[in-house]
Amino acid sequence: MGSSSTSSKDDFSVLVLASDLGIDARPFLTHQEPEDSWYDCTSDPPPSEEQDFAHLDSLQFLRLESGSDKLGNRIFRIVGKYFPALVISAERLKKYVFNKICTELPEGPFCIVYMHSTVQKEDNNPGLTILRWIYEELPSDHKDRLQAVYFVHPGLRSRLVLATLGRFFLSGGLYWKVKYVSRLQYLWDDIKKGELEIPEFVQKHDEILEHRPLTDYGIEPDPLQLSQMPPSAYSIGRHDTSWASRQYMS
Repeated sequence: MGSSSTSSKDDFSVLVLASDLGIDARPFLTHQEPEDSWYDCTSDPPPSEEQDFAHLDSLQFLRLESGSDKLGNRIFRIVGKYFPALVISAERLKKYVFNKICTELPEGPFCIVYMHSTVQKEDNNPGLTILRWIYEELPSDHKDRLQAVYFVHPGLRSRLVLATLGRFFLSGGLYWKVKYVSRLQYLWDDIKKGELEIPEFVQKHDEILEHRPLTDYGIEPDPLQLSQMPPSAYSIGRHDTSWASRQYMS
């Protein structure tokens, strides 16, 4: 009897996560609040908390646009390149997202336009599990009001991760709301031009993809841009002259 009671106290579990899939394990390894501890959107945040988010607001990685998509859903724009993943914690990100949604989003349905252009995993990616954690903490009313997630310029790696792990790490409702948009011209099928602001670097990246379509699949046909180098006729002629002078001297 003594040995059984001792073993029960020593029970432990092991969670193994792959390290090469771009998944942040912090939500699994840290203490989380109970599932029913939702953010209270009916109460106003303290003034000090609003001021605390002023710097994040200045980065413009998450903002409510004045326009809507063609179905009438208000647009929340997310620019992945602007997100400072190295300096913002998961808890702080969650509070900021909830504050934006609860204080700025009007009643009615909404959509998210996420721009993945030139995002770097180490600098701009919070991790799939953190995004799932934030979404699952939202009140059910806000989950139902989210109608679509337009994923602009998804890379090959993003497509593979969502295709293989998306159903496990994203709830069914969110997984089926994601719509891949490989070019801006396809985004205009769902959203009229002028309804949201497109950063200049996103437009330039879109032009690059138009001329190098293989980049969508992780293949860069001319990574060193050798085709744009000036011709080497001058250097060859210089060497030819030196050889001619040697022959004359001999």
